[in-house]
Amino acid sequence: MALTLADLSENDLLPRLWEHLPTRGRDVLVGPGDDAAVVHSPGAVVVTTDTMVRGADWLDEWSTGWQVGAKAVAQNLADVTAMGGRCTSMVLTLVADAGTPVEWVEELAAGVGERATEAGIVVTGGDLSSAPVGTRMVSITALGSVGDSPVLRSGARPGDQLAVSGPLGRSAVGLSLLQAGRTGADEGSWAAECLEHHRAPRADADAGETAARAGATAMLDVSDGLGRDGTRLATASGVGLLLDGDALAADVQRAAEALGGTDDRAAWEAVLTGGEEHCLLASFPASATVPAGWRVIGRCVGAVDAPAPVSLDGRAVEGGWDHFRA
Repeated sequence: MALTLADLSENDLLPRLWEHLPTRGRDVLVGPGDDAAVVHSPGAVVVTTDTMVRGADWLDEWSTGWQVGAKAVAQNLADVTAMGGRCTSMVLTLVADAGTPVEWVEELAAGVGERATEAGIVVTGGDLSSAPVGTRMVSITALGSVGDSPVLRSGARPGDQLAVSGPLGRSAVGLSLLQAGRTGADEGSWAAECLEHHRAPRADADAGETAARAGATAMLDVSDGLGRDGTRLATASGVGLLLDGDALAADVQRAAEALGGTDDRAAWEAVLTGGEEHCLLASFPASATVPAGWRVIGRCVGAVDAPAPVSLDGRAVEGGWDHFRA
């Protein structure tokens, strides 16, 4: 019979987790084992946290423990780098019922550990807590370093270029495929990439620092959709964002191909309102050279010169993920 959390004490379980996690680094003065970790930061400290709940943020039928761990890292890493920072350490919390398989917990730790190691992040501690039957929740708090001038959402100016650091629509397409019962796809296909990106997205640890050095005036993580997150940037900066349909056409074409249909409406919806992409959206001065890996998808204008905070071809782009709305 499979081992569950009820079969182990906390002291028995923790060593099984630490063997999967990177716990030592040059900035870690005190690692796991005491009441709290002690880390050194060469500059200002960026702090963020993100929580995932089984049934709301993942389904066991679709995602493994490893994939849940990978996604948890991406969510937090993207928020740190969106400030123009460098993520340096994380702490991991697991809340689970006693019947949770130990194998799943170790998979979770392995997913966190592998993706943290890829990004040069150490895991310095965390917390374990029991919960009622059926409850499973994973949370990460991430810390990072940033220069004297973090990149905020409020710095965009009329005339700035608007750019993203990666493709759009992948996670939304992956979710649509899973909801349609398509849990697998041909290796190397766009559908396979979308499924993988929804289950275990990657965030670029360097994108925010690179953008900050290139003069980014405002920036944020695309976690709730281009329309919703773009509206947040536009509102904070007092500008309007005019999207370029031609610049988004390749994203829409790939989304339509993965969805296997000829109706582009679902593909446009995935690109414009799909969440959990975890690339970055940023504005740059008109005279700036957008960094490698970034691409221009529109421009900023004065709020009074735009039909909506975010628009495409004169029409408002609305919608996206909201935690408390269906």
